[in-house]
Amino acid sequence: MNTLDNIEVDITVELGATTMPIHHLLRMGRGAVIELDATEDDPLRIYANNTLVAKGEVNVEEGQLRVFVTEKTARGG
Repeated sequence: MNTLDNIEVDITVELGATTMPIHHLLRMGRGAVIELDATEDDPLRIYANNTLVAKGEVNVEEGQLRVFVTEKTARGG
């Protein structure tokens, strides 16, 4: 089991996505709003090493952001 202690996994949680020209991104300043393709009720997408592994929801408790896994994604084989 000690071998598993040294394995690194990059976890990414995606709230939503959008596409925009780079010149719009470069002109954005502090406080700019970027519209995403998701609503507040849509599940988050959770990736491990760029592979979708689960869906979930965000929760704020005592000033801490938490992500709860609500559904594991089936692995393609």
